[in-house]
Amino acid sequence: MREERGLSLEELAELSGLSFRGLVYVEHGRRNAGVLTLLQIAEGLQVAPSQLLAPFDTPAAADIGDPHHGGK
Repeated sequence: MREERGLSLEELAELSGLSFRGLVYVEHGRRNAGVLTLLQIAEGLQVAPSQLLAPFDTPAAADIGDPHHGGK
């Protein structure tokens, strides 16, 4: 999403109030972002926080409650 908006990591760090290094860790999967960090990233990208989580909203998520798919 950052790249789609033409932002560098440095620019997003400035817009979000986060550190460059912290953003690198999150973007490369070396650190999990907490809720406050996600809110700051969303603010920097000027998107709703839910848009950051949209790629994880897949049909497979509906299988969580299905005992045939390891759910409860």
